Amino acid sequence: MYNDAIDLRDFYNSALGHTAQRIVRRYIRSAWPDTRGMSLAGIGYPIPYLRPFLEEAERVVALMPAQQGVIHWPTEGRNIVSLALEDDLPLPDVSMDRILMVHALECSEQLRKLLREVWRIMTEGGRVLIVVPNRRGIWARMDHTPFGHGHPYTPAQVSRLLRDNLFQPENSNAGLFVPPTGSRMALASARPIERLGLRWFQTVGGVLFIEAQKQIYAGSASTAAASEPALKRGYVRVVGGTERG
Repeated sequence: MYNDAIDLRDFYNSALGHTAQRIVRRYIRSAWPDTRGMSLAGIGYPIPYLRPFLEEAERVVALMPAQQGVIHWPTEGRNIVSLALEDDLPLPDVSMDRILMVHALECSEQLRKLLREVWRIMTEGGRVLIVVPNRRGIWARMDHTPFGHGHPYTPAQVSRLLRDNLFQPENSNAGLFVPPTGSRMALASARPIERLGLRWFQTVGGVLFIEAQKQIYAGSASTAAASEPALKRGYVRVVGGTERG
């Protein structure tokens, strides 16, 4: 079950949410340091992590599931957020070079259909980066953050799921070692805690980062044709949502 978009917005407007956003964004940016000339789509609730790409990528869109709801973003410009159905993403075939999935995989009610849609809209050299709660991490055990909701995963589980849906996992990492607390001392120490976690405690990071490439040889022409091209829909504008980027 998806979190409500307002609850997600409120979390990322909190002190703990700001800290999580900075840490997770750093990992995402290190995976994709240069997206110039590319088209990028975020699926789930990706807007806390898209701002670095707005002025760099050729095209950036955010797709939020209907069960979650949508928030107008960015507040200072043209809305790039659209409401989407998991089994019918409103994007053409082979149109996205990079796809970021945050607060998506663990909440999806039609997981395989969603991944097949992701496969459909990805270009041949495209990559998907999945951010998902780590089953072994403390964040998955605390339900006062969005990372404590839905189905957490181990790296092996995500890799198996991706392979079963025509993706080739390539890179896997863990992050968000700071405890999910509002303690000022803990939040102020987030950077050294992350360094310590990366060095010694990889298995207990709060979230996993798995990057995968589209498998062309595994999908037949009939597989790709079976999913009819999604209709291009207009963007849905929702007034009143704010997001700190």
